[in-house]
Amino acid sequence: GRPADWADAVEAGRAVAREAGAELIVRSGQYGPWHPGRCAELVVVADGAEQVVGHAGELHPRVLKALGLPARTCAMELDLDALEQVGDGTPQAPGISTFPVATQDVALVVDKRVPAAEVEAALREGAGELLEAIRLFDVYVNDEQLGDGKKSLAYALRFRAGDRTLTVDEASAARDAAVALAGERTGAVLRG
Repeated sequence: GRPADWADAVEAGRAVAREAGAELIVRSGQYGPWHPGRCAELVVVADGAEQVVGHAGELHPRVLKALGLPARTCAMELDLDALEQVGDGTPQAPGISTFPVATQDVALVVDKRVPAAEVEAALREGAGELLEAIRLFDVYVNDEQLGDGKKSLAYALRFRAGDRTLTVDEASAARDAAVALAGERTGAVLRG
């Protein structure tokens, strides 16, 4: 029930890489048809060296106009041959748990210059092994409400244990640990 945005394009790249058995590093980039400042560079580590395997994000307005595409169109491109070489070659079926998921949302206020990927990496590490998935679902910028030079990033955190139903306290503790590490590494504070 919402328009796709740049975060969906990045997540599509991650999904393809996961299926290939490769882990993507996402960082800010600038490349051809993408909008400056709204382009992510998709990188893998191969033989100890980083290799750019693609880009994702919002296309440049001139490209949209030239191709007759809707405003704020997003796209993702990946070098599948490079992903295949880096991947472990064995497709892994996802584990299916019979236990319910516990979803907790967090909205964090950070400096506009802090990449969402850095915040997400800190949340992922801080949440620990109970974190099943994380998704950025909103980016909000309003200097009057948040303060000059700030943005709000809202994430949905999905927690699940393979051997039991999580309690509210367990899910909340994992969320709090994730927020604490994000605060320590990126200066993120919970939006009040």
